[in-house]
Amino acid sequence: MPDTNEAVTHAFWLAGRKATGESTLEVTSPWDGRRVGVVSVPTDAQIEEAVAAADAVREEFAATPAHVRAAALDHVSRRFAERSEEIARLISDENGKPIKWARGEVGRAVSVFRFAAEEARRFNSGEAQRLDTDAGGTGRLALTRRFPRGTVLGIAPFNFPLNLSAHKVAPAIAVGTPIILKPAPATPLSALILGELLAETELPAGSWSVLTVPNDRMPALVQDERLPVISFTGSEKVGYAIKESVPLKHCTLELGGNGAAVVLSDYASDADLDWAATRIGTFSNYQGGQSCISVQRVIADASVYEELVPKIVAAVEGQVTGDPTDDATDVGPLISEDAAKRVESWVDEAVRAGAKLLTGGKREGSNYAPTVLADVPADATLSCEEIFGPVLTLHKVTDEDEAFAAVNDSKYGLQAGVFTREVRTAFRAHRALEVGGVIIGDVPSYRADQMPYGGAKKSGVGREGVRYAMEDYTYERVMVLTGLDL
Repeated sequence: MPDTNEAVTHAFWLAGRKATGESTLEVTSPWDGRRVGVVSVPTDAQIEEAVAAADAVREEFAATPAHVRAAALDHVSRRFAERSEEIARLISDENGKPIKWARGEVGRAVSVFRFAAEEARRFNSGEAQRLDTDAGGTGRLALTRRFPRGTVLGIAPFNFPLNLSAHKVAPAIAVGTPIILKPAPATPLSALILGELLAETELPAGSWSVLTVPNDRMPALVQDERLPVISFTGSEKVGYAIKESVPLKHCTLELGGNGAAVVLSDYASDADLDWAATRIGTFSNYQGGQSCISVQRVIADASVYEELVPKIVAAVEGQVTGDPTDDATDVGPLISEDAAKRVESWVDEAVRAGAKLLTGGKREGSNYAPTVLADVPADATLSCEEIFGPVLTLHKVTDEDEAFAAVNDSKYGLQAGVFTREVRTAFRAHRALEVGGVIIGDVPSYRADQMPYGGAKKSGVGREGVRYAMEDYTYERVMVLTGLDL
């Protein structure tokens, strides 16, 4: 395919305006290696200008009327909807994501900004509390409101380059706190479109920037005291390195997972198992498995295991691989050939250690075939770490206790899916599983953008989901009124 973007250099957004630096980075398609854009990189002086502008506008932005912030958020939501196909194709080009999933991502970003506009209108209405419940509080009333912690540094990943940027930017605007967004170097183009739409609003200059900063220049930004809040989505290693380097900052970390789907003995009809297998087959492979809540482990009761396994293998083999621009494609490439080689090495290691390869296990460039393995040793890398690729492992257990123990036998705890029809079992799962979210009757990959989202253990700290991120970006401040007739 000819390079149609050879002469295009995309500006970044510095304090609400377009700017270019002295160097560039190239964005290439993981599918065919073609150049899909060239992005300008800010200089150190321009980064300083963006941080200084955000710091200078903090009080003004916090005092902006709710209707102004809500109107800006509504505008971005509408504009995403109007340009949805264009943006979806851009995501597919830079990320390698099949176009069907890219369209879904744009639709989610539309919702995130709409949810944020709604929350901006009702957030922080204040809570009044009578203090005269004891004699010393006679005539006193406490009024509690939330105020921004300070400018947010939002660090977004490559796997959902638009929607996970939206989850950082929209809540910040909703509460009136400045944000500097740093997109992933591999996938900056959709975040720059977000900047383009924000520039169409009347938000104060300096209240937002989108800076295409290379990863090796991030430590200085992370350390900057004028950025007291860090919202990071990415790997466990990088996330905890950030947190350890700035222990006095408020960090929200959305990190890795080792998502388990549990199929229990009561979920045994043909219709039940067909549904479970279809969902597992799809969501172990969607986004090329490059989602922290993709299905990596299936933990099935022995009473359903033998019937379930061939259904899962058939569902995985039914995933259409190929050109991400094709509407029929389910599974595209990984973000890079190096990523695919890592997946290949972990699978090969597991097979050498005794795992049984049921389907897949082949790599071609940055593409890795949807793969299913059984009998993977507990100490294999594939069992212990997040694969972040289209690979699924199968495990047989004898009962519910063993199933839930197997879910918890991981350093990660993001989300888990439990296929059961028993209400008591659902509540037990909610209580027993050490994860941030329990999805009953479906895979762990379900996420609604308004619900609280985040993990336990090594899967991170804090919560996203629009209102929950707004709470995370703010803190409670109480005012006591004295001498009142209550």
